[in-house]
Amino acid sequence: MEQKQTEGFQYSYSAKQQEEIKRIRSKYEAPQEDKMAYLRRLDESAVKKGTMLSIVLGVIGTLILGVGMCCVLVWQNVWFVPGIIIGMVGLIVLSLAYPVYMKVTKKEREKIAPEIMRLTDELLK
Repeated sequence: MEQKQTEGFQYSYSAKQQEEIKRIRSKYEAPQEDKMAYLRRLDESAVKKGTMLSIVLGVIGTLILGVGMCCVLVWQNVWFVPGIIIGMVGLIVLSLAYPVYMKVTKKEREKIAPEIMRLTDELLK
């Protein structure tokens, strides 16, 4: 006996399979960043450059100051006066860290201010 095949649509639903499909698809979609997260990221980026420069200046100044102190305390005979001068240079470099941070941060904030203002206007409405 021959079986007749009927043409038609057969649908089977599986919630587990649908969840797996969604999970796999989400791996390949571009991540969507909401406006608030973008605003926070922009705000944080304004201080990063200044922070890094001030940390570098602070470390370099501290190391130079330490070398000057070594010269004064360990090699007193020959290096006393040069050690004081080296230590003063270290103090000057160290004291420049905060003004450099403030100047760079202000410059970065001015650069991203229009975008911050546009985003805040959108979020406040």
